[in-house]
Amino acid sequence: MSPGDRSGDVGSDERRLTNDKIPLARQRQMSQFQQFVQQSTGRVLPVYGQDLFELPQLTYAANGDGPAREDYVLGPGDELQVQVWGSVDYDGRVVIDRNGQVNIPRVGVVSLAGTRMRDVSAVLRDHISRNFANFDLNANLGKLRSIQVYVVGQAQQPGTYTLSSLGTLVNALFASGGPNVNGSMRNIQLKRHGAVVTTFDLYDFIGKGEKGRDVPLASGDIIVIPPVGPRVAITGALDNAAIYELKSGEGAATSLQDILSLSGGVPALATSQKALIERVVADKTPPRQVQDLVLDQSGLALPLRDGDVITLLGISPAFGNAVTLQGNVAAPLRYRWFPGMKVRDLIPAREALVTTDYYLRKNLLVQNTETVTNSFRAGNQLDSRVRGMVDEINWDYAVIERLDKERLRTQLIPFNLGRAVISGDESQNLPLEAGDVVTVLSQNDLRLPAQKRTRLVRVEGEVAAPGIYEVMPGETMRQFIQRLGGVTSEAYVFGIELDRESVRLKQQQNLDVLIRRLESQQQSQILYILANRTTADAAAQAAVAQQQQAIARNQLEALRKLRSNGRIALELSAETNAIAALPDLPLEDGDRLMVPPVPGFVSAVGAVNNENVFIFKGAARLRTC
Repeated sequence: MSPGDRSGDVGSDERRLTNDKIPLARQRQMSQFQQFVQQSTGRVLPVYGQDLFELPQLTYAANGDGPAREDYVLGPGDELQVQVWGSVDYDGRVVIDRNGQVNIPRVGVVSLAGTRMRDVSAVLRDHISRNFANFDLNANLGKLRSIQVYVVGQAQQPGTYTLSSLGTLVNALFASGGPNVNGSMRNIQLKRHGAVVTTFDLYDFIGKGEKGRDVPLASGDIIVIPPVGPRVAITGALDNAAIYELKSGEGAATSLQDILSLSGGVPALATSQKALIERVVADKTPPRQVQDLVLDQSGLALPLRDGDVITLLGISPAFGNAVTLQGNVAAPLRYRWFPGMKVRDLIPAREALVTTDYYLRKNLLVQNTETVTNSFRAGNQLDSRVRGMVDEINWDYAVIERLDKERLRTQLIPFNLGRAVISGDESQNLPLEAGDVVTVLSQNDLRLPAQKRTRLVRVEGEVAAPGIYEVMPGETMRQFIQRLGGVTSEAYVFGIELDRESVRLKQQQNLDVLIRRLESQQQSQILYILANRTTADAAAQAAVAQQQQAIARNQLEALRKLRSNGRIALELSAETNAIAALPDLPLEDGDRLMVPPVPGFVSAVGAVNNENVFIFKGAARLRTC
C-alpha cells in the first residue's frame, strides 16, 4: 500500500494511528482568516464544524456487519448466503467473481453484478425455475466487497482510501479527517466517471442532520474538497463564537439570520438594539470600516460579505425595576421597585431584619448533646451564646447607595432605621429609586457609644440573685448589686472580685513585654560571660553559662505559662462589710463579679515555724496563732 492509501476497515491499525494524529496536526495550523480575526478581536475563533472531525474517526466508519440497504448494488467480491429447498436443495456461500457471476451447483451460472439487493431473490428464482419447480429460496448478503475511493483537494489527509462497499460520502470525509483549515465545508463534490454526482454541504449535516445528498460510494469515486469560500466571524455575546463559511455560487446569499440559526438563533443574552460589523470595503481608504446593526427583521436579513467580523453586544447587567436590600437582614435580595416605593415598603417590620443565622444558631442548641446535658457548661457559655445568638441592629444608622446619573458617582443617603421602621417617622421613610442599594448595619459593623451597646455582666456568689444581667448605661457596681437585691448575710464585701476582659488583655500584654525583656537581658548576660572568659577556666565558665541558661529557660517557661485574670483592685477597707463602701465604678461588657462568703479561717504562711490554716476566732490576736 502506498503512503497515500488509507483503510476504512474498523480493525485497521494504520487507520487508527492516522486519525489519532489529526487533532494535533490541526492544532498546529491556523488559517490566514483566523489570524486576521485574532488581530481584530484578540480571540482565536474555531472554524465551525471542524471539532466534529477531531474525534476518533472509527466511530464514523461504515458498519460492514449491519443489514445492507435495499438499493445496495451487488458487484464483484460480494458474498451471498443462498438457501434453496424443495425439488432442489442447496445451502452455501457464493462470491460474485470478476465477471459479475456466481456458480450454484445443479443450478448453473447466474449473473448478479449490478443487481440491487431487493431484486436478488427474484433473479435467482427466475433462473432456477427454468429447470426446477416446487422450490423455495432465501438469499442474504454475506461478506462485503471493498471499494477504493480518492479524497483530493483541501482535505486534512488527502489520499486513497479503501472502504466498505456500504460506505457513503460522509464516511469517506471522516476517514480523511475532513476539510483542513483552508478547505470548504459547503461545496464538497463527489465525481464519478468525470461527472459530478452530488454536491454536499456539511453545514446541513452538522446543523440540521440532513443526509439527503450523502450518496453511496462506488469504487473509483473521487471526493473533491475545494478551497474554502467566503468567510465571516461571529463573536461576542454568544456561546458558539466561530468562523463560518458563506454559501458561494451564483444567486447564493447568506444572511446574518442564516448563520445565527446554525448556533440556535439570536442569543437571549445579546442585546437586539445594537451589534457591530467590521467590514472590508474595497473603495474606502482605509478599507476596514465599522458599521452599526440593529438585530431586527431587516438587520438579520442583511447579506454578509467575505471578511465580515460581527460582534454581538451583551445586554446590560442593570435591572430596570429593582432595589437591593443587603446587610443585617433576613433576605438580602433584589426586590421589585415600583413608583412611590419607600423604605418601609422594603422593610415593613422588624422581622425583616432577623437574619437566618439566628435561627441556625438557635437550632444548633438542641443538636449539641454535651451542651444540653451539662448544665454547668451551658451556664458558663450563656453570656457568650447570648452575645453571638443574634446580630444586633444599628437602629440609628442605615444608608441608601444611589447612582448620581449626572455626575456618575455614588451618593450616600443615611437615615434613622429605628425611626423609619419602628416609630413610623415619615421624615425617615425615604423614597426609593430604581437601582438603589439599601444597607442595614449591625452593631459590629460600626462601633457605637458605650451606652448604646449591649453589656452583659456575670455575678456569682453571695448576692440575692446570681446570674447574667444586662447593665444599664452608666450603672456602677454598687448600683448594680443594689438593683439585684443586695448581698446575703454571709457576703464578704472586702473580698469581692471584679474581673474585666479589657484589663486582662492589658495585663497579658504587659506580661508578654516583660518576658521579652527578660529574654533579652538573660541572653545578653550569657553572651557577656562567654565573651569575657579566660583560657584557664574556660570550661568552668562555659558550664556556668549553660547552667544559667537552663535556669533562665525554666524561669521564662514558667512565666509563659502565667495567664492574667484581669483582676481589678477595689481598695476596700477591711473594717467594712457594707455595699455602700463599694467604689462608683461603671461596669463594662464582660465583667465578672464574685462575692465570696465570709471566710472561717486564717492562714499563716511565710517565715513562721508552722505554716498552717487556723480557725478564725473573733477575739484572737496575732501572737496566739
